[in-house]
Order: sequence, then structure tokens, then C-alpha cells
Amino acid sequence: MKPKSTLSQIPLSIWMLGFVSLLMDISSEMIHSLLPLFMATTLGASALTIGLIEGGAEATALMVKVFSGMLSDYMGKRKWLAVTGYALAAITKPVFALASSNGAILGARLMDRIGKGIRGAPRDALIADIAPLHLRGASFGLRQSLDTVGAFVGPLIATGLMLLWANDFRAIFWVAVIPAFLAVALLIFGVKEPGRSANIKPVNPIQRKNLIRLSGTYWWVVAIGAIFTLARFSEAFLVLRAQQSGMTLALIPLVMMLMSLIYAASAYPFGKLSDNMSHIKLLVLGLLVLIAADLVLAHSKHWSMVLIGVTLWGLHMGMTQGLLATMVADTAPADLRGTAYGFFNLLSGIAMLIASVLAGILWDQLGADFTFYAGAIFCCIALLVIKIKN
Repeated sequence: MKPKSTLSQIPLSIWMLGFVSLLMDISSEMIHSLLPLFMATTLGASALTIGLIEGGAEATALMVKVFSGMLSDYMGKRKWLAVTGYALAAITKPVFALASSNGAILGARLMDRIGKGIRGAPRDALIADIAPLHLRGASFGLRQSLDTVGAFVGPLIATGLMLLWANDFRAIFWVAVIPAFLAVALLIFGVKEPGRSANIKPVNPIQRKNLIRLSGTYWWVVAIGAIFTLARFSEAFLVLRAQQSGMTLALIPLVMMLMSLIYAASAYPFGKLSDNMSHIKLLVLGLLVLIAADLVLAHSKHWSMVLIGVTLWGLHMGMTQGLLATMVADTAPADLRGTAYGFFNLLSGIAMLIASVLAGILWDQLGADFTFYAGAIFCCIALLVIKIKN
């Protein structure tokens, strides 16, 4: 009998979680691929303002994950926390179409990202609960790949509608509402949460006796994840770099579409590879690719060079994001996985805020080149930390 392929062995609920992510990312990226341009051209925002809004929003999402992760461990249930997070994100989408000030955009971004924060850690812990151990890397890679297909399709739709509707930002934001609500429906009706094993009991994760069960190896993964985030500031700056290169306004969403295409195409293969390859070696390779991306983007004077840098950026994401999620699952106790993902994202959230504010300051004061050079320097720091540990 012919052995089953890896994809056919992955449980149906993980596929459904992947398609939930795909639909929500179509919605989010239709908005986010245009939002920096909308703020800069329609609302008159500076690069620093954009950096503060984007960094603050993403940091909020990552920091909220620590609380939702702990709550999912305490309750012993994860699905309905994820539903709450996706639903909150869905109901904020119309606000972008109605916004008339940067303050309104900030409020909508924060609420949208709070929704993302609520769903993130329980969803990742749910994948770790469902996935067979020998398919954990492939399962995270598949979810990430489907998520990123959405991040590819979203800007593609946005680009087509920008050309069709003469750069009507608000009309496109209204269209983005539809896939967001479809994602919530699919999660409610398409994903089944597994019953807990008899030897895995709900725990109170804030008790000291439970927190100390998170090993030093786990905290090393957390530290590396935070440094990675410092090196990889908000992707809004990729959009602004494309604008500087002289690309037509309506075509700029193609930049995020290209990054997402490379990310989507590479996430599953590298996730599968991580089940059979040294995680440290793959992390190092991912950092080297990000350094190359930063250097190319720092020297980009033409749109073709921007596309090369964005391609390398997407490849780095595919190599490392599912891998870091797998490393968290491998180093945390099963009954504390929600908490483990929460702390991982808390530190990454703080790093994201610092990185995006720093990127905005460097961009406004010294120019785009220095922003990307700073990213490369943080990559070198991450490589040094890995070398010291190993």
C-alpha cells in the first residue's frame, strides 16, 4: 500500500484553522496593504505617525496573547477564545472605511489587533494539541502557509479594485468586511476542539509552581523570538520603500502580495523540513536571508531592487515563523502551551513596538537606508546570541 502523504495525514481541524486564517488575512491585508498609503496621502500622516500606529497595534496584539493564552490553560478550552478574537477583529473592519482621522485609524487598529491577540495563543496551542507529534512542524507550516495565501490574495484584490475604482480606498475597505465574517462562521462550524487527555488537567498558570515549569530552553526561544522581531519591524515600511522607488500608487499593494506569495510558498516546505532538521541551523539560515533582505532594501533606488528585497523578506518569514512556533510547542509542557505562546508573544510585542518606533524615527531623521541597516544590525545580534548559547 502506498504510504499517505504528509498533507493527507494532517487532521481536518488544522486545515480548517488554516482556511479561517486565510479568510481573515484576505480581509486584513486588503486593508493593511493600503493603510500606510491611505494615512500618508488622505490623512497626511508622517512616517513616525505610521510607525507608532503600526507598531502600537501589532505590539498590542502580541501582548494581549499572554492573557488569552493563560486563560485558555486555566479554562482547559481554546476554541471559543479564538472565536471571540476573530469576531472582535471582524466587527472592527467597517471602522477603517468610516475613519476620517489618524486617531480613528489608531482606535480601529488597536481593537483589530486586540482581537488578533485574543485568538493567537489559543489557536496556536490548539494546533499543538491537535497535531501528531511527528507532524507538528508540518502542521504549523500548513497553517502559516494558508494564512499567507490570504495575505497574498488580499493585496491582489486590493490592487485590482484600486485600478477598477480609481483609487477609492474606502470602497475597498468595505469589501474587506465580507471575508472577515466568513472566517468567524467557518471557525464556529468547521473546527472541532479535541477532548483533553485524562492526565492533562486545567491549571492556574500564574501560580509560581506552574511558571517555573517553563524551562530555560523555552525562555531562550522567547529571547530569540524577541530579537527576531527587533530585526523585522512593521511591514508598513516595505510599502513606504516601494512608494519611494517610484512605483505607481495603485500597484504598490503588489509589494505585499509578492512577499506573501513567497512566504506562503515556503512556509509549509520549511515547516516540514523542521521536523527533520536542526532548528538552530534553520534559524541561522533564516537570519542570513533577512540580513540580505535588509541590505538590498537599504540600497534600493529602483522598484526592481525593492522587489528583490521583499522576496528575500518573504523567504525569511517562511523559514522562521512556523519554526519558532514549533520550538515553543517543543519546549513547553502540554498544559501550559497557551501560557507559553502568550509569554513568547508578549516579549515579541514589546520588541515590535520598539522596532517600529525606532524605524519611524530613523526613517524621518536619517532616511530609509538607515532603517534597514538597523534591521541588519539586530540580525547580527541574534546570530551572536545563538552562537553564545550553542
